[in-house]
Amino acid sequence: MRQSVRAAAAISVLALLAAGCGTKSAAGGGGSSSPSPKSGASAFTACMVTDTGGIDDRSFNASSWQGVQQAEGNGITGKYLQSTSPSDYTPNINQFLGQKCGIIVTVGFLMGDATQTAAKGHPSQKFAIVDFTYPKPLKNVDALLFNTVQDGFLGGYLAAGMSKTHKVATFGGQKLPTVTIYMDGFWDGVQYYNAKHHTNVKVLGWNEKTQNGNFTGDFTNQSKGQQLTQTFISEGADIVFPVAGNVGLGAAKAVQQADQSGQNVNMLWVDTDGCVSAPQYCKYFISSVTKGIQTAVKTAVTAAHNGSFKGGNYVGTLTNGGVGLAPFHDFASKVPASLKAELNQVKTGIENGSIKTATKSPV
Repeated sequence: MRQSVRAAAAISVLALLAAGCGTKSAAGGGGSSSPSPKSGASAFTACMVTDTGGIDDRSFNASSWQGVQQAEGNGITGKYLQSTSPSDYTPNINQFLGQKCGIIVTVGFLMGDATQTAAKGHPSQKFAIVDFTYPKPLKNVDALLFNTVQDGFLGGYLAAGMSKTHKVATFGGQKLPTVTIYMDGFWDGVQYYNAKHHTNVKVLGWNEKTQNGNFTGDFTNQSKGQQLTQTFISEGADIVFPVAGNVGLGAAKAVQQADQSGQNVNMLWVDTDGCVSAPQYCKYFISSVTKGIQTAVKTAVTAAHNGSFKGGNYVGTLTNGGVGLAPFHDFASKVPASLKAELNQVKTGIENGSIKTATKSPV
């Protein structure tokens, strides 16, 4: 199950485990930006560059911005630049380099190279990057990564335990390490459930052994997510796990339509608690496979402001609370007590190493 090349890719940054609104200052640049600042803004500004999914992607960009917002006050204000394409990454970072930002937060695996170039060229400027780490840690970059194979495993185990058709599905936005690590974990969680219960729940959309599966090609096109989810449902899947940012809203729409036609189909959300990010679909979310981006970004910004910033690599895990499953919300009484107990046991097993996941550590 564990191919050495794939494991090395997940561990190495060369193929690494690869998003709110408020009253913030307009920044201009490659895309839409935040509104006007509060009066009397502090000299310390946390500046954030989004990935192409946008500031309100209900996923890693929105979570990162919420982390900046949570750090505000006590002399900190925040603003952002939105990237509409990868070609905006470097110009947006460069624009902030000229604005005396206390810290520049970049969001997404695809910004790893641009962030590194800027950091090396401006060693006195503090940075943080979400969903990336460097083989050799950079002193002026707080690199924030999340070992989501662990909570993805819990999500797969939960999905297998809740499926009535014995078919579940997952798909990604783009084939990036920070996407496929979720899918690896999900796939492995289903296999572990099968081994424990002598069942044969199948996973559509991804195969951890071959590293082949379904991707919509971006994190914005909801129609693609809806169409692909409809295909999975037609093939018998009754639980779907999109790892695709805003594309997941298309999946939720397909699940809603299936429910309205009398089919019992549900899903898991990714990155954030879906019942908070997309409450209109909460009734279909069994749970959400989450990572603590808000807290990690807030901590990085606060550290840069108060002088405790050290840079280096941070990895969120089940043990340190950096990843986990969200509450069951509407499914609290629907998930059997026995399955909840098993999930707790699996969580403990992953934490103490008695249950092996696809990657022991992302760095």
